[in-house]
Amino acid sequence: MAITAEQVAQETPAQRKRRARSIAKALARALPDATCALHFSNPLELLIATILSAQCTDERVNQVTPALFRKFPTARHYAQARRSELEKYIQSTGFYRNKAKAIQECCRVLDEQYGGEVPRDIDALVKLPGVGRKTANVVLGTAYGIPSGIVVDTHVARITRRLGLTEAKQPDRIEQDLMELLPQSEWIDFAHRLIHHGRRTCTARRPKCDECVLLRWCPRLGVESSSTSRSTAKIAPKAAKRSPAR
Repeated sequence: MAITAEQVAQETPAQRKRRARSIAKALARALPDATCALHFSNPLELLIATILSAQCTDERVNQVTPALFRKFPTARHYAQARRSELEKYIQSTGFYRNKAKAIQECCRVLDEQYGGEVPRDIDALVKLPGVGRKTANVVLGTAYGIPSGIVVDTHVARITRRLGLTEAKQPDRIEQDLMELLPQSEWIDFAHRLIHHGRRTCTARRPKCDECVLLRWCPRLGVESSSTSRSTAKIAPKAAKRSPAR
């Protein structure tokens, strides 16, 4: 029987942590091979692809990057390219002028300060032009296997709120909530699996709840349903502190 919104509202921190880990195990069984959908062969390529993926599908990025990576194989090639030429290669990804500027400025720093290599440190990465924490987590986790945090994209944000694992709306706050619930060893794979789950099953408009491997642990917060009112309930603030452990 699926958990209800009322039960989630009364969870203690320990109970929520156990539920989160049960969710991670269920995802691991269902999607053991889930990984980043962006195509790349080195950390620089993944960094560029992730910058391009903003407001764009991974499928579109993967269509663009083969020719882009052949034309600009190093950070110096990007930094020294004519802006108009770079824009031509990435135009179909949208916001191409801003993306071209970010890529060139980022690669200029990589070339001048890091010898063209992508640093393995999140503090260094987030200082690069066009690189936020999400992009840094993608590169460190997927290219280097370093669990610096949990990637929070639209799928992860949507599903974790439906699951009642967070009430936050800002990606940084969602990430912090999830990092407190899951062991560091789960951070990389959990995000990959949840993203795949969001594309296949827990979609934005019509989630396939009857097919969902997480239904047992999901109160379906925010999911419209004519048969139950619990789907639109909210987690009661501070309820966990008042309720005894079950």
